[in-house]
Amino acid sequence: MPDHATSSDVAVQAQLDRLWSLSPGADVLGLDRITRLLARLGDPHLALPPVFHVAGTNGKGSTCACLRAALEAAGLRIHAYTSPHLVRFNERIRLAGRLIEDVALATLLAEVLDAGGDIGASFFEVTTAAAFLAFARTTADACVIEVGLGGRLDATNVIASPVACGIAALGIDHQAFLGDTLAQIAVEKAGIAKPGVPLLTMRYAPDIAARVSDAATRAGARILAEGTAWHVAEGDGRVRYHDAAGALDLPLPALPGAHQAENLGLAVAMLRHQRAVPVPDSALAAAATTARWPARLQRLRPGPLTAPLGARPVWLDGGHNPSAGEAIARSLGRLLPDDTPLDVILGMLANKDPAGLLAPFAPRIATLTAIPVPGHDHHAPDDLAALAAALGIAATTTAADAAAAIDALSRGPSHPVLVLGSLYLAGRVLAANDELPD
Repeated sequence: MPDHATSSDVAVQAQLDRLWSLSPGADVLGLDRITRLLARLGDPHLALPPVFHVAGTNGKGSTCACLRAALEAAGLRIHAYTSPHLVRFNERIRLAGRLIEDVALATLLAEVLDAGGDIGASFFEVTTAAAFLAFARTTADACVIEVGLGGRLDATNVIASPVACGIAALGIDHQAFLGDTLAQIAVEKAGIAKPGVPLLTMRYAPDIAARVSDAATRAGARILAEGTAWHVAEGDGRVRYHDAAGALDLPLPALPGAHQAENLGLAVAMLRHQRAVPVPDSALAAAATTARWPARLQRLRPGPLTAPLGARPVWLDGGHNPSAGEAIARSLGRLLPDDTPLDVILGMLANKDPAGLLAPFAPRIATLTAIPVPGHDHHAPDDLAALAAALGIAATTTAADAAAAIDALSRGPSHPVLVLGSLYLAGRVLAANDELPD
């Protein structure tokens, strides 16, 4: 789906407008266009610092955040490429620890479009080329690169020799591109495997693990799965990790959610099974408490948007698929007592599954307010409200936007509030509450 990215910087916006006039305006998978585009730019992807490459349906962003936090705690300069952005396009490209500046971003986008405007590269492909060009020209010790969509045919998969690859949690999403079954999706994600490179994965069901292992073996990668090559478990307020190199006793992740211990474990496993970038155990422990990843069960600060709710807790999550719903359900058990009702504000893109997202925690929902996702093809709020009612959520309504929903909730019972359903919606919520990701 198009990102509809905008910028408050005139020069950046001019290049974004130019990009949309040249690109197909939709997700287009394949490595031909990005390969030709990078060739015209001097193949910057072949001159990057050591790369950590991460795929997955859910949790890949949090894993990247943990990787970056550990590497920076080791005193290293880190580039990072993630998507989508929440508020500012600049969030996608982090140069040596800092978000790219508008002047540099506008110049890079112009250079990429000048070189390959006739190729028909997609929005994501042009952005990827700009990121790789910036990374190749700026000194750093390592790169953390998140797959955009899938893996095998994702534009980031032109990286030929990463130092470690990782696959986070798997689930059903983007079926139009990746297949209708978890087995098909798993094979697409495992397409990031490279010859001789360790491929670290989470623990999957036996049939899915077998498909991932087969894909890795065909690629010549070393498969290192949770439960066999490495182990992570949470207990007594700590995270305990161990592999052949020994055990680690780590703090609980600062990132909220029961699933974050596994994301931290995957990041630790990736770092411990490569030799290109030394990372001491102290930095791995520091990553647990310093990693940040906005809009993933983020507790919003008091701000202009949340002010009508007073001291009521408000969480924001960009979850939009059934596996995200399951993770949210597990996490709510920690964040709230079991009998605490919850007010939900929901906005979802049209190609997502609202029933799959809500079902795991529908019994906890006291009220659901459905809202649109402006600028994107989304489920009509009336349809979302009707679907919620069919799930047994008795009190359902609609509102024009998150601010209107919060205003209405401020006059009701003092339940905690959860806003979710789309990262695009999450970006609008953060902007409205003056909480810009940095």
